[in-house]
Amino acid sequence: MNSSPAGRLIIISGPSGAGKSTVLSQLLQNCPLPLQMSVSATTRAPRPGEIDGQDYFFLSHERFAELREAGEFLECKEVFGLGYWYGTLRDPVATGVNAGKWVILEIDVEGALDVMESDLNPITLFLHPGGMDELERRLRDRNTETDAQIAARLATAETEFQSISRYQYPIINDHVDRAVDEICSILLQYRDC
Repeated sequence: MNSSPAGRLIIISGPSGAGKSTVLSQLLQNCPLPLQMSVSATTRAPRPGEIDGQDYFFLSHERFAELREAGEFLECKEVFGLGYWYGTLRDPVATGVNAGKWVILEIDVEGALDVMESDLNPITLFLHPGGMDELERRLRDRNTETDAQIAARLATAETEFQSISRYQYPIINDHVDRAVDEICSILLQYRDC
């Protein structure tokens, strides 16, 4: 008999530039729940220093296709037009939740909508900077992308914002500590549910 309480599945989405990585890093450190990041699978090769099973599950195209055909992914898609697939395997997520972990999926809106259709009853949060003007400012301040790349990210963000009503909790990341506190408070409401 399993003595640990059941965990939960948490989805966090938001446009590039919303600060998801920063917020999630602090959330993992500061929220008292047994939070755990989900590890995605990918067909791309590991980058220097990346560890299989920790950074990603690195799979061959053939193995990824087999798992996809067998329905082993909660969500998956080909991204960046480079022929690489990314996805969330069902089994590690279910194993974590069954072990009492609160498993966080940081995934795009398209993948999130797929998982929302599953039987896993996720808690869903959409993290954003408050509006498109602020998002553009943040993307430009990073100074890592061309104008064309920024324009593409903004176009994607416009589409993502159209799905915000599908999420239970829109979170404005106007200050990292405040956003982390808000997310942790929301999650704590589910602790005894």
